[in-house]
Amino acid sequence: MPNITQHLRHSDGVWPLTLVLAYIVTAYIGGWLLMARPGFLLPALGVLACAHGMVIAAYLVHDCAHNAIFKKTEHNTRLGRLLNWVTGGSYGTYEDLRYKHMRHHVDNADPISFDYREWLKAHPGTEKIVFALEWCYIPAVDILMHAVLMVAPFTRIGTSSLRKRLVAVLLTRAAVLVALAAWSVKAVLLYALAYMLMLTVLRFFDAYQHNYEIVVNLKDPDAELPRKGDREYEQDNTYSNLISRRWPALNLLVLNFCYHNAHHAKPTMPWYKLPALHNDLFGDAYTRTVGMKGQLRSYHRNRLDGIYAETYGQVEVPEALHDGKAVPVYGLSFLTAF
Repeated sequence: MPNITQHLRHSDGVWPLTLVLAYIVTAYIGGWLLMARPGFLLPALGVLACAHGMVIAAYLVHDCAHNAIFKKTEHNTRLGRLLNWVTGGSYGTYEDLRYKHMRHHVDNADPISFDYREWLKAHPGTEKIVFALEWCYIPAVDILMHAVLMVAPFTRIGTSSLRKRLVAVLLTRAAVLVALAAWSVKAVLLYALAYMLMLTVLRFFDAYQHNYEIVVNLKDPDAELPRKGDREYEQDNTYSNLISRRWPALNLLVLNFCYHNAHHAKPTMPWYKLPALHNDLFGDAYTRTVGMKGQLRSYHRNRLDGIYAETYGQVEVPEALHDGKAVPVYGLSFLTAF
């Protein structure tokens, strides 16, 4: 890859970037091809491949947002915009997505401009549907948040100047889906399942990584928050939810996003350097590392309580997870800019 090294933030990033992009393309396109095949096994593998390709693309968007891939913001932006089409988050702009996530890091809070909780309470019919779908493990809250991306510029929470862009994106994606349906209706229907799997993975790993306050102030860049810039509070209320300590290679399934304390310590550190940074900073016995078993148990038991949850509660997250009492917090995905 001639000349690319000079543009990378880290000189050893050529092969990691090459391999992760190759995996995204192979898993995503290969997934579509498999989903169109007859029978059950190959389409099922296709759903998993397509979903995982989108998951890895989403976490690479996250690295782009932190300028962790390239030296220049414009180069990270170009890649982030492209990957955002793969993740289905292109209805909102990459710039809005990045702004919201940077506020999360600076404010030590989760700023939002659309509180779906208040909206659901005002629409009891939709609320019942959301609860029913969530009971069935369908990520209805996150589907709702992505639906908001599709209409936001036509509402008070969006920017009216983005209406033409939104219409162009909607028409483009609709045309692509129609063309794909002409090729294979089965693949398009299974893509919907793959997309829900992606949303589920993203929100599961978001759910127990922080115990931050949710505040409706995203449109106010000058908002004063008591924990803004407080690095001690940031680390004390951040948790690393590793898939496995014993087999760290398994954490690559989420592109090492689960090394979250290390990420918050050095946000521009790329995904492939996070395990070593975690070990250097915290070691194996770090008390802010939470187990996968407790997360799965708590997610299962409290998935409906998570619909209206805004914090994990007053107890420490590791303790609550151990007891299966930690409540997940929804609607905070870095792919939704509201």
